[in-house]
Amino acid sequence: MTTTQSSTRAVWAWAFYDWANSAFITTVMVVFFPIFFREYWAKGLPSEEITLHLGTANALASVSIMLLAPFLGTVADQGGLKKPMMAGFVTLGVCATLGLTAVGESQWQWAMFGFVLAVVGFLGANIFYDALLVDVAEERQFNRVSALGYALGYLGGGLLFGLCVLLTLNPVWFGLTDASQAVRWAFGVTALWWAVFSIPLWRWVRERASAQAVRPPLVPLLRISGKQLLETFRHIRQLRVVWLFLLAYWFYIDGVDTVILMAVDYGKSLGFANENLITALLMTQFIAFPAALVFGWLGNRWGAKRGILLGLAGYVVITAMATRMDSVSEFYLLALSVGLVQGGVQALSRSFYASLIPQDQAAEFFGFYNMLGKFAAVLGPLLVGWVGVLTGSPRLGLLAVLLLFGIGAWLLWKVPQGSSAKP
Repeated sequence: MTTTQSSTRAVWAWAFYDWANSAFITTVMVVFFPIFFREYWAKGLPSEEITLHLGTANALASVSIMLLAPFLGTVADQGGLKKPMMAGFVTLGVCATLGLTAVGESQWQWAMFGFVLAVVGFLGANIFYDALLVDVAEERQFNRVSALGYALGYLGGGLLFGLCVLLTLNPVWFGLTDASQAVRWAFGVTALWWAVFSIPLWRWVRERASAQAVRPPLVPLLRISGKQLLETFRHIRQLRVVWLFLLAYWFYIDGVDTVILMAVDYGKSLGFANENLITALLMTQFIAFPAALVFGWLGNRWGAKRGILLGLAGYVVITAMATRMDSVSEFYLLALSVGLVQGGVQALSRSFYASLIPQDQAAEFFGFYNMLGKFAAVLGPLLVGWVGVLTGSPRLGLLAVLLLFGIGAWLLWKVPQGSSAKP
């Protein structure tokens, strides 16, 4: 692909989907749904039961995609269906998010149902969105383009989140009666944002035709896709470089997610107000915007692998900082530090992986990538919890996450830069 006006437009159209869907992560998944579920939809239930329902909803969505991701990716590759299948999941996610605005007080079952569908839509669409990277950019552009997507995602997600915070803190400014109505509007605005800013991708991103994308009828397509998926498993020895990276990714992204989750929980345990937590989240979003672009530049100059290792070194420092944190100012410093490296590790991981896999099987391989991503923050919290219990020190428990970064970095170092799974 040459750097023409049309290819540049396709790159920006693709990257703007990150701007579109990141609003859902920040506004719905991270902040407003958990708070509103506890204080409105599940009001009156025991706290432990509310926590169980929230955990169950997230687990159902994650496990569903985790099990289906590789097969869905294979179907998309075999039928040339990345964009249509992505469109289906985006529609599901947008409609389910919009549907949350109609759920009444104490209707926690319907709220859970809508949330699970919305998260499935979000996660499912990401399989095909990530895979479309190979359709809009050449390998030499992967680092820059992937970083552009994450940067726009942090910026767009932060802007809408800031607007929704303003909406809920000052509902009368917008002609609303109270904060409950404002939160409903926040869900609706997020759904609209997600839908509108997805339009550039549908208009200007073209899925490259491949020899295997013959689009047979549905039943033969499913049969062919199943055989192809089994074939990929059988050739695992030939694809050693891919699986070595995926194993490294599983360890270090588990550590990344654990640090984020434990830092927020740690802030709450120290008695920081919700305003402090929201401020820290906004800081992370806006700092991650330029930082992701810088990591894209570093990836081109040093290589994606070295860029990821630099980010992991930053997370080692962040983990050590988190164990010594005891003031709001230090919590803000932690948020700043996370913002500096989080987007870079995510963006370069996606671009490095894209450079390793066969491009005509991108959706299938990104299905595995997203499947392992759903395992993230499983081992880490268990490690933190058990070490904390055995040692009697939550600070030592958090330091145990360094083991995940160490193993992940060691495995990543063994992945040759510039190698691929192509026959």
